[in-house]
This record gives sequence, structure tokens and C-alpha cells, in this order.
Amino acid sequence: MATERGGAGRWTRQNVRHLGEFLWQGRNPAARVYESIGSDFFLAPAPGWLNLGLWKGPGTESEADAACRRLVRRVASALPKGGVILDVGNGLGTQDPVIAGTARPRKLVALNITEWQLGAGRDRLRAAGALPVVADASRLPIHDEGADGVISVEAAFHFRSRLAFFRECARVLRPGGVLTLSDISTERMPRRPLALVSGITLLRVFGLNRRAAMSAREIAEAARSAGLVDVRTERCGDRVIAPALRLTRHRLRTSSGVPLGQRQAARVLLAQVELLWRHGIIDYVLIRATKP
Repeated sequence: MATERGGAGRWTRQNVRHLGEFLWQGRNPAARVYESIGSDFFLAPAPGWLNLGLWKGPGTESEADAACRRLVRRVASALPKGGVILDVGNGLGTQDPVIAGTARPRKLVALNITEWQLGAGRDRLRAAGALPVVADASRLPIHDEGADGVISVEAAFHFRSRLAFFRECARVLRPGGVLTLSDISTERMPRRPLALVSGITLLRVFGLNRRAAMSAREIAEAARSAGLVDVRTERCGDRVIAPALRLTRHRLRTSSGVPLGQRQAARVLLAQVELLWRHGIIDYVLIRATKP
């Protein structure tokens, strides 16, 4: 599970509420998940980062921070330079200085449905010159054709609907504007009981609904049906998921100062993700599209 935000790794009220939502999800399950994870999650690849990273090596501690930055730079490289950019689902704000350094936006807006994450990332947002906004990805608070680019790093599977998000992107982007994102895809549904249980458990742990399970092809089709064009996808789980799993496995073997219950819960989740990856059920995908 998680360590206490800024604390010593105790179980917290946020952890308990997160566990309670296994049975009954609240109105904003994504917010509950990240309140529980906190800002110092002991399995985060590097401090402040919640993405899985884009790795050159096999998944070692020494490359972790660089891998997380590399992923953001790769996704942000498609953004138009000097424009108005929306970062949708900006995590703890660690990625926003990287986005700002890559795209050199005239204006950067960091949108997050989890208000406390915006607060936790206040200094990073200030360093990036980003405007923090609490918002739902399916109802972007931007006027029609008010943005040159939209970026979302490893957040779309949390959105209420990817199709609704893509429609909002088609609405707010100017003609020629770019949507660029990274996402976790479900390439096929689990067929064996153990894989099915793993899939359902992970949906509940991360506050997802069953509509989050979409293949890379289905995600691309949703973008096209929303009116976006030149939709390109690249599957790269071998450079994202596989190294991140190796790092997590190592971290769990060597971590100290983390409550036993949290370590055990993390081991269970790791085994389930590894099963889904090993059987080709999940993958990692980079997607780019434009507004006609």
C-alpha cells in the first residue's frame, strides 16, 4: 500500500479509507487512491515520481530518476513549442518542469482531480511557471480551441471515460493542436481464473472502472471517433513495465523501515501485475494525435 504523506510509513486514515473502497468506491476513487499513496510512496521509482519510467537499462536504482524524466520528455516531445499546454493528471508536479523545459510553453496549466496533489507539488509548479487547476479530465475548464497541446502522462486509465477525455481534447485544441499521452492498455481479457482475479483486484486497488480495460487499438479508435486524426500508437511495455517490475522486486527485497503489512500488500500487488504482464494481458502505449 503506501507510506504516510511526509510521515514515517504508518498506516493512515487514508489507507483505511482506500481499503474500504474495495467494497464500495466513492465518487472520486482516483483521488482516494493517491491520497492513500501519498507523496513519499516507498515503491515510487524515484522521489516525487509516480510514473513507471522509460528505461534504457534493466531497471536499477541508479537509473530510476533518469527513466522517469525520459518518459516525460518522450511524451512531451510531440507538443508544439511556445503554445498553451494543458498537463492533465499532473501527479505531484515533478513532471511539469520537465514539460516546461521540453515544450517551452507560453502558458502551462496543470490539471488534477486530486487537490492535495496540487498542494504537494506547489513548489514544482512554481518552478515550472504552471497554473494549478482542480479539474476532471472529462470536463476540461478551457474554452473551445484555447490550447495548442494536451499532455497526459500515465493518467488516462483513471479518467471516467477516455472517449469523453478525447472529445474534450478535440474541443479545446486549436486546429493542428496535438494530444500526446502515455497509457496502460489491456491487450486481451484474462481467461484463466487467477489472471481474472488479479485483474479485478488491480481495478479495485487503483480505483478503476471496467471501462479502463482497453487495448491500444481500442484507445486509438476512441481518439479517432472523438474527431482526432493522425493517431499513432507505440507499444513499449518491455522498456517501461518490465524494468519497473524488476526495480520493484529489488526494492521489496531490500527495503527497510516500511511496515510489514505494507510490504506484504505490495508483494501481493507485484505478483498480480507480473502475472498480467507475463501473460501479455497488459502493455504500455504511447499515443499521439492531432486536431484537424
